[in-house]
Amino acid sequence: MIIFITGATSGFGKAMVLKFINFGHKVIATGRRENLLKELSQEIPLEFKNNLHTIKLDVTKKKDVEMAIAHLPIEFSQIEVLVNNAGLALGIDVAQKALIEDWDTMIQTNINGVLNCTHCVLPKMVAKNSGHIINIGSVAGEFPYPGGNVYGATKAFTHQFTLNLKADLLGTNVRVTSIEPGMCQTQFSEVRFRGDKEKAQAVYQGMEALSANDIAEVVDWVISRPAHININVISLMPTQQAFGSFAVSRK
Repeated sequence: MIIFITGATSGFGKAMVLKFINFGHKVIATGRRENLLKELSQEIPLEFKNNLHTIKLDVTKKKDVEMAIAHLPIEFSQIEVLVNNAGLALGIDVAQKALIEDWDTMIQTNINGVLNCTHCVLPKMVAKNSGHIINIGSVAGEFPYPGGNVYGATKAFTHQFTLNLKADLLGTNVRVTSIEPGMCQTQFSEVRFRGDKEKAQAVYQGMEALSANDIAEVVDWVISRPAHININVISLMPTQQAFGSFAVSRK
């Protein structure tokens, strides 16, 4: 397969790149940080070097996405799987104290980035009558928590956009899936807390969170199902995570 992965320089994206390359797939790895793309290239075994194509790309910039996809090398041009993985959370402040700039960054990345890539890739998949779009969501799109305001809203968008795509694609063989993890120990919390590693580590203290490789394995399972099976949504959490009771403010 030829697999296009956004946000490939760390976390879920990097784990997917390494797994899929070692399985013999061709992978287009994109990310904003060119130095990390170079480091990723160096981790690829020599026998699979030709299976990786890296692109410095900011998915929030529609024209850049269009140019990147239009100018892919011929051997990578027929994208069979798009993994919309690029995304982030910024801050944990309640809405009345949050920075509007953080909200805008999350909307631009988590929503517009998904739209830009999907809009470029989907018509070709429909024309070929095959392909698979994987959107990386979050349990935060279904279950609210204090401080999750806009981040959770962007992931609710991802969930509903995936289902609406599936409705539009009826009559084609193009598949669409939303994968919605709970707590995963990656750089996610470090980004959310603006590089504060102590705060980030505290999030996972005393429990075993999901890993980036766990999510890569789920994506691999989804795309390897027989062509007549579409996995609509997968929601997964660590065993040590569950749902909270309703909160009540008492006088």
